[in-house]
Amino acid sequence: MSGKERLPREAVARRVAAELADGDYVNLGVGLPTLVASYVDPSKTVVFHAENGILGFGPAARPGEEDPDLFDAGFRHVTLRPGAAVVDGPTSFAIIRGRHLDVAVLGGLQVSERGDLANWMRPERGVGSVGGAADIAQGARRIYVAMEHTTRDGGLRIVRRCTYPLTAIKAVHVIFTDVAVIRVTPGGLVLEEAAPGWSVEEVQRITEPRLAVSPDFHEMAV
Repeated sequence: MSGKERLPREAVARRVAAELADGDYVNLGVGLPTLVASYVDPSKTVVFHAENGILGFGPAARPGEEDPDLFDAGFRHVTLRPGAAVVDGPTSFAIIRGRHLDVAVLGGLQVSERGDLANWMRPERGVGSVGGAADIAQGARRIYVAMEHTTRDGGLRIVRRCTYPLTAIKAVHVIFTDVAVIRVTPGGLVLEEAAPGWSVEEVQRITEPRLAVSPDFHEMAV
């Protein structure tokens, strides 16, 4: 299975972007989720939020065009869309805690079959900071997790029960990985899409919980 081709991070980000609706207000977590801003259909108006105080940022700044005072929560230099606002920390978190965000796209270390999310600390390293992740995971109306399906050494990330410290309980709605799109439902995980060349059985082998297969199961459009 290690030789099976997986999607690049950009393709996962593009698939997440396709899920966003016109008019959505969306927080992007650090890592893979930050790429989503570069792949939104131009016909859609999606307003991206960074918890350090930006509402309405766009793709990353091009090399040589970075504004040293303009960066997202992951210290990535970004651009601003017309109408963007820069606000202080309390106002930014009032947006989160007031449930004004439609979607948050977060990275993940583990996601459980009931939608629990662990994304802030690996116990074996003994370090980590939850930061604003817990607020965001509870404050947004929908939580999408974008991550690699397994660890670099083949460890499972989609598990029956998280063994890492939790960020939020029963918070995740959809999991987007480099091999699949999986929806979290009250009855368990439902496999909706698989990467080109991947079968249901192959996705199941690297997923601990039993996957139900959607009647509309199809290949991911990348």
